[in-house]
Amino acid sequence: MSVSVLLVEDERLVADMVRLNLEHAGFTVQHVEDGESALIHADGKDLLVLDVMLPGIDGVEVARRLRGRGVTTPILMLTARGEVPARVAGLEAGADDYLTKPFAMPELVARVRALTRRAAAPVAGAPASVVPAVPPKPGRLLSVARWSVNLDTREAARPGFPGFELTETEASLLELLVTHPGEVLSRADILEMAWGMDRSPTERTVDNYVMRLRKLFEDDVNNPVHFRTLRGVGYRYEP
Repeated sequence: MSVSVLLVEDERLVADMVRLNLEHAGFTVQHVEDGESALIHADGKDLLVLDVMLPGIDGVEVARRLRGRGVTTPILMLTARGEVPARVAGLEAGADDYLTKPFAMPELVARVRALTRRAAAPVAGAPASVVPAVPPKPGRLLSVARWSVNLDTREAARPGFPGFELTETEASLLELLVTHPGEVLSRADILEMAWGMDRSPTERTVDNYVMRLRKLFEDDVNNPVHFRTLRGVGYRYEP
């Protein structure tokens, strides 16, 4: 079954190039040019490629409204070079990844594939299927809630489940938390150690990324047992 992508981009040349490359890679693409149309056509899509600078409702507000109404479709956000505040705002609004213009089309296609693979992976508590076990590749391995995570390839594997790939930031945060079991880490500590002082995320960004790890590894996202919140303090990983 073809993966459906909603492309939201008002620059016609960029939109045509993205659409042609995604269709060549086997995706079904619907293109709209503004935020209002994105909100109308997002339901039922497997992934959104969403530009930040749009006429009317911008991409950040589109992402925020979609997440607000419970839409969990992965969002790849497109931003212009140097728009660090826009990238941060997009991630905080619910975007899953971003790509800076100008970008290479093979990278865009690769990011779309990675996001759709992750979206297709079952939640941690889902019953095992007949998917054969795949031995993990050599590398630095972490054991996380019955998953084996290769930090070098950022791939997660579990017998009977399709694997998935973490983003670089998700892998960095996961490594930080899992290698400090039982230790309470404040949001400020996490920002410095996982993101570095030369980048510009906020504490809200940390909350969003912890939620992503819960969706990937917890049996019950609403009652996490591994990625625990200490209200007003920070987070603690429990093996």
